[in-house]
Amino acid sequence: MLIRTEAPADILTIDRLLKSVFDTDAEANLVMALRENGRLTLSLVACSDEGEVIGHLLFTPVTIDGDDLSWQGLAPLAVAKEHQGKGVASALVEEAFTTLPEFGYPACVVLGDPSYYGRFQFSAAADYDLHCQWDVPEGAFQVRSLTENSVAEQLAGRKGLVDYCPEFNGL
Repeated sequence: MLIRTEAPADILTIDRLLKSVFDTDAEANLVMALRENGRLTLSLVACSDEGEVIGHLLFTPVTIDGDDLSWQGLAPLAVAKEHQGKGVASALVEEAFTTLPEFGYPACVVLGDPSYYGRFQFSAAADYDLHCQWDVPEGAFQVRSLTENSVAEQLAGRKGLVDYCPEFNGL
């Protein structure tokens, strides 16, 4: 398996992958809108040994109480159904967590299953007085430091609303 950044030739393949993995086209439409509006910070694909795109992971900027701290939001993460449970998602996430700090991105947030994302050292954002703009189940909105500094150190007393790019409001 090869993990690499998205290339222009991957756009339609990623779109098909997202449409095949999620129940609606919302995530595929979101990714296309984010791409068109230049909001992608990091877009990774996982390719099989034959070169087929079998996974995709995207990060976009978020703000905290209106401040840009270079934090990122992870969404979406998708793996082709026939390749799920084989470590593809983990490989994508681990590559991203190596790459993002190299470019000065210190932390990220995710909205997802705490039992799944907990294995990547995410913890409840509410523990840091952070909340997202949507009404979500308790514990689903999570945060993780990507550097040696803790989330609390990076926040330096900040708290409040974590805002995603406006394109997310269409979900």
